[in-house]
Amino acid sequence: MDHAPAPPFAVHLVTGGGSSSGIALLLRSLAAARVVALDAEWKPRRRGSPAAADPAALGDDTTPASETSPAPPKFPTVTLLQVACRFSDGGGGEGERSEVFVVDLLSVPLADLWAPLRELFERPETLKLGFRFKQDLVYLSSTFSAALGCDSGFDRVEPFLDVTNIYYYLKGHDRQKKLPKETKSLATICEELLGILLSKELQCSDWSCRPLSEGQIQYAASDAYYLLDIFDLFQKRITMEGKCSSTTELTSDRHCSSVVIECSSSGYGICSGSCLMSIVTKYSEKIILTESDAKPRTSRRKEKLKIPANAKRKDNVDCSSEWQGPPPWDPSIGGDGYPKFLCDVMGSIKSNIQGRKNIINTGCQALEISIFSW
Repeated sequence: MDHAPAPPFAVHLVTGGGSSSGIALLLRSLAAARVVALDAEWKPRRRGSPAAADPAALGDDTTPASETSPAPPKFPTVTLLQVACRFSDGGGGEGERSEVFVVDLLSVPLADLWAPLRELFERPETLKLGFRFKQDLVYLSSTFSAALGCDSGFDRVEPFLDVTNIYYYLKGHDRQKKLPKETKSLATICEELLGILLSKELQCSDWSCRPLSEGQIQYAASDAYYLLDIFDLFQKRITMEGKCSSTTELTSDRHCSSVVIECSSSGYGICSGSCLMSIVTKYSEKIILTESDAKPRTSRRKEKLKIPANAKRKDNVDCSSEWQGPPPWDPSIGGDGYPKFLCDVMGSIKSNIQGRKNIINTGCQALEISIFSW
């Protein structure tokens, strides 16, 4: 088994402001990409540790917090975004071109990225790839909202394809049946499908420390890059099985036919646009964040423990902390005028129960004696 080699193309580390060449290339690639693989990294947070709103962790260390007063993030702050883009050569050649970016969200102004990312996430003609990306999207949305305001998050990614689903398809899993509860790691998927062993030694490293090591950059880039390779295997299988439809068939019928669209003969080339659209139509899904996704899991658990005031009640009773109605020790309703009345009532109930228990025990003993005497 081979260890993961360096990606066979340059990895662009994007830092600095909007005028930098790196961010300009990133924005051009996002606009032209037909397939984009996404991943994110953040500093691991210890259980129970509070979320701190660090201006440096929000992409702009020059704006005082008092000017915008953004709410502190409820989730870990995403410090690194990995993007692998695949798009047409544009020069008349047969192959496609790929670019891999590692975007340092601690130095790139998030305001320069928000609109292009949102447009990419919702662009219907660009397929987005990810590995269990919903959690990444929740954290990414929280990071942007904390930095730019509550309306600056992300709530959807479509069309989207999870490589976990690709893995089970390539392994022959019946799509009509539910996926196994056991979730394969990305390292396991790469090992089984690509024969590449991804090292996960840096997975839990502190991604908020700068500068990033070369190992961290290569690790982060590989996580996005190999998603494209896995998708290539899937697309080749779809083509071999004759499940790619022509553009006209896609417009008239959403189900794939036996028409095979020829792909590029290059090693890992993305197929023609009609075949890609066929995959998007039949196999893609979408990630949509709901209001509950914006709450940490601990908050969700607390809400589940709360019982509504009118739940399982015939009458809508006001459950305020103050006693409603006459005191239970009121003589007019059976009390003796002293709060001790409640204790007396409970004591009499307990005595009554104990007395009934003694009677039962005595009866059982008498029955037992009579049986033995007989």
